[in-house]
Amino acid sequence: MELFITCFEIVGTIAFALSGAMIGLKKKMDIFGVCVLGITTAVGGGILRDIILGITPPAVFSNPVFVLMATAASILVFFSFKKKLIWDRKVYEIILFLADSTGLGIFTVCGMNVAINAGFGDNGFLVVFVGVVTGVGGGVLRDVFAGDRPYIFVKHIYACAAIVGGITAEVMWPIFGANASMVTGFVIITVIRICSARFRWSLPNARDFEWPE
Repeated sequence: MELFITCFEIVGTIAFALSGAMIGLKKKMDIFGVCVLGITTAVGGGILRDIILGITPPAVFSNPVFVLMATAASILVFFSFKKKLIWDRKVYEIILFLADSTGLGIFTVCGMNVAINAGFGDNGFLVVFVGVVTGVGGGVLRDVFAGDRPYIFVKHIYACAAIVGGITAEVMWPIFGANASMVTGFVIITVIRICSARFRWSLPNARDFEWPE
């Protein structure tokens, strides 16, 4: 069980670090800025999660291995992919989308697992809420640092995918256990994200309204 969770978190950390670092490249930041965005995206949601659950100091400060992995992934992006990503926008968008969707799915269910292990398993609302915050929190901080409107408010179905996947995992948890529930929640979130991009699903938007001049 612990090995499964650790592997899941490693994949999620690298995926979110890639998405953060790629935004840093797009914003023409130096290597420090790219690393900051990569680290923030990878661990920001976990920090918010631990603060909500009263886990202090947040786990990332007690075990810096995930920060080191995020830093390494960000440096790799900076030196190995910078030129190709700048000149090939389609490749950039595909990698960013897949990395962001993977990180969202993994960190949502991992955040739920932390909440349950912290003794809040009987509070389904809190468990799902913490999972969603863990999934989207790093991306929100990334976008704020990059000077963009947070991705979750403008791009396809994002936080809602995390909510649906989180609720499904929460319902399954007592019946099928942690592993099956987490994998199912992750798959649902990822599939919804891919379908929303492929078929251009989106929530009603204020831009669709006719505003008086």
